[in-house]
Amino acid sequence: MAEQRQILLAAHEVAKHFGGVKALHDVSLTIHRGEIYGLIGPNGAGKTTFFNCLTGLYRNEGGHFVFDGVKLAADAPHKAAAVGIARTFQNIRLFGNMTAIENVMVGRHLRTRAGVFGAISRNPATRAEEAAIARRADELLHYVGIQERAHDYARHLSYGDQRRLEIARALATEPKLLALDEPAAGMNGTETEALRVLVEGIRRDGVTVLLIEHDVKLVMGLCDRVAVLDYGEKICEDVPAVVQRDPRVIEAYLGG
Repeated sequence: MAEQRQILLAAHEVAKHFGGVKALHDVSLTIHRGEIYGLIGPNGAGKTTFFNCLTGLYRNEGGHFVFDGVKLAADAPHKAAAVGIARTFQNIRLFGNMTAIENVMVGRHLRTRAGVFGAISRNPATRAEEAAIARRADELLHYVGIQERAHDYARHLSYGDQRRLEIARALATEPKLLALDEPAAGMNGTETEALRVLVEGIRRDGVTVLLIEHDVKLVMGLCDRVAVLDYGEKICEDVPAVVQRDPRVIEAYLGG
């Protein structure tokens, strides 16, 4: 339990403006190592903007993040990935003309050592590393349940399988924190249940999860704690049972 209470990510008064619009206004929250943390709110509340600031797609105008005890200076996505933050997207971003296993191998290359010389010379060390990348990619496809689609083009996969492939690619970077942006969007009940089992397994295997999701039932049944944004401000952060009873949350998001 003590390990789970260690803070992995702390956001301190993070602010992001688009012209005169305050997309995020002094948002502070903490995510403990080993938990599944939900971030919910109405459309336009600032959830994806928060993800984009955290993962280097946007530069925040105010505040900062501390990740794993170090102030985060991730002003580009590859820098965030390098320190251990991986994400998926609300709108799936896969390489459609590459196979499933090739998509995962792309994610794995972040942790490789071969340089330009190795790529050109195709020396034994480079070949061995590439074989290891392929093996790990195959393991991750099995992990998310789509190993049989390894050599199918990503564009030919079903919507649910594309979601799983994107998660596999993110896991290939060996993240400490996996940020999922609406992974259940467009899924049916069976697919959503399978996703819940997958996310629980990811946490059980040592990866902390940050989840944006509109499926309130999924969030409340899966997450250890939940934060609610409304008009760019955090209005609540607590365990699901408390969040569901908060009058501000009911008015802004959950409804009567």
